[in-house]
Amino acid sequence: MMFAPTVSVKAHTKPSFLPSAPVRPVHVGPAAANESMSLVNLAARQRMLSQRMILQTVLAASGSSSHLQAVQKTFQLFCDSQVQLRGTVTKFDAVSAQLVRDTYQGSQGVGPVIEQFMQQMHTTLQCISNGDSHKHALNALITSTDTVLEALNTATTTFDNISKGKSTLLMKELTSIVSDIQTVAREAKVVSFNAQVMAARAGQHGREFAVVANVLSGITVEIDGMSRKAMDLVARNKQAS
Repeated sequence: MMFAPTVSVKAHTKPSFLPSAPVRPVHVGPAAANESMSLVNLAARQRMLSQRMILQTVLAASGSSSHLQAVQKTFQLFCDSQVQLRGTVTKFDAVSAQLVRDTYQGSQGVGPVIEQFMQQMHTTLQCISNGDSHKHALNALITSTDTVLEALNTATTTFDNISKGKSTLLMKELTSIVSDIQTVAREAKVVSFNAQVMAARAGQHGREFAVVANVLSGITVEIDGMSRKAMDLVARNKQAS
């Protein structure tokens, strides 16, 4: 199975680098390799993988079969991750999905740059695997280092901005919920106080009512404590961001 040079989001195809060489890469699917990674970390890792691949390819070109196998595995992981990142347009909300589309497919989109790098990597590894002349392909690959790194940085920034936006929205919703809880707690305090006054006025006949009022008062104190902790958490999150 050969690597498909163009990553198509609409078709949801997953490119694979499986050259007909003695040393074949172990396929690592995105579900297994990237399951626990956030999209921001996944996008950031692409930058590291791109630089690792170039170094491994240079070493493989010098005749190292172990580095050839290593770069094939790294390339497969890079391709799988790229498909996963591009596929987020089907999972995000409309605004976030459009940001991803603009990043990869807009007028200044980085998609073609990344895909060209993937194609160049495939071509270079094919030449090395088959024992063909690879000097020109390797030089072209090395020359593309800065360009693809800049493109991957742009993609990482987009996913980082989306993540921060979602975090900010979540904190606003949490703040609103805590505010509502505090309002209910204040109203419950008033009810508890009035109940205690009425129980005191009722004397012996209000003893059971006083017990209920005291329990309600204790609950409102606990609610106050939990809401303050929640507000502290929101404040710390804002400071951290």
